Amino acid sequence: MTGSVRLPGSKSISNRILLLAAMALGDTRIEGLLDADDVDRMVEALHALGISLQRVEEQGVTIVHGAAGAFPVKHAALLLGNAGTAFRPLTAALAFCGGNYQLSGVQRMHERPIADLVDALRKLGADIRYTGREGYPPLTIGPGVMRPGNEVASPIAIRGDVSSQFVSALLMSLPLAAANVTVEVTGELISKPYVEITLNLMQRFGVDVERHGWSHFRIPAHARYVSPGSMVVEGDASSASYFLAAGAVAGGPVRVIGVGTRSIQGDVRFADILTAMGASVESGEDWIEVRRSGPLKGIDADFNMIPDAAMTAAVVALFAEGPTTLRNIASWRVKETDRIAAMATELSKLGAVVEQGPDWLRIVPPVKLRAATIDTYDDHRMAMCFSLAALGGVAVRINDPQCVSKTFPDYFAAFGKLAA
Repeated sequence: MTGSVRLPGSKSISNRILLLAAMALGDTRIEGLLDADDVDRMVEALHALGISLQRVEEQGVTIVHGAAGAFPVKHAALLLGNAGTAFRPLTAALAFCGGNYQLSGVQRMHERPIADLVDALRKLGADIRYTGREGYPPLTIGPGVMRPGNEVASPIAIRGDVSSQFVSALLMSLPLAAANVTVEVTGELISKPYVEITLNLMQRFGVDVERHGWSHFRIPAHARYVSPGSMVVEGDASSASYFLAAGAVAGGPVRVIGVGTRSIQGDVRFADILTAMGASVESGEDWIEVRRSGPLKGIDADFNMIPDAAMTAAVVALFAEGPTTLRNIASWRVKETDRIAAMATELSKLGAVVEQGPDWLRIVPPVKLRAATIDTYDDHRMAMCFSLAALGGVAVRINDPQCVSKTFPDYFAAFGKLAA
């Protein structure tokens, strides 16, 4: 397998920029926005909230007309599918908008916890109610929230060890409070690079967050979002992991275009994992290239920083000499599916011996891969990472391949082109 792939836009960056642009003063011209289900859910929600968006298809540009912090529509029911990067930030932003809103999603979204974010917002005076199971969506948001200009006397505590999206959502919403607010993250903050993306983009929109390590963040009362005029969405580093892994497994070289040494995404560090497993990696400002330079070897590593790309490493482990242990991946339990359980089940089908714990997975590769039919659990990353198993020379059937539309609708066409 050899060739190059131009990556689709980052989901994490796309949905953050869309929301920040909607809350900002002025118009924002966005290039390279991801065209996939999760971003469609955010776009639909912003339309429903009265935000004007224009897509210039021939230029690949979306123009967002910002509302300067006040969504025009004060009553709306938003259907957000299984898009966590839309559901969590919109929950926080709408808590400051003085309206009445209902937020719901697919059944799996209603099984993904949100209590840590809701509890933090309630400390600020938000009126948020659970309309189903306590601690989980769907939600109803009322107009009650702290009055702008108030000083928040004590830090607003929020757990950091369940999902970094809670911290990102809270930080992005706080400029709407027009108050001095300090956020205290309790426990270890997982997926720190995703919070780094949030802080980077907030700064691009004119809000500098004062920080003390990863435990305290302060948003001053004068903070306001102002459009930078134009933004470019870099390629999706999580999606890059599948093609980089293909280069390591099948020989390569395989080059991804759209991420590189200038990337603000933590998942570019997946290239370091492949290096540790024995692959050869080169990179430039907006590209990374991987080839196999010898046998791959199993590793024992902490994946707290790159939990999404860790799934790809679990499948690469099938082709390595010796066991591979993935540690600090508890966040897998509350993703699109329980990814620790799902990965253990599907890797076993291919002949691996798999052990799992609350926050770890250990894979002993088989002497020879077995043909298998892989269930995807309506999880786009399950479908994409297990496509790599076909590089082992056995028949691999992927059930419900259309689930990749969440972030990469053309994934299998891109993968097939490289394989050919």
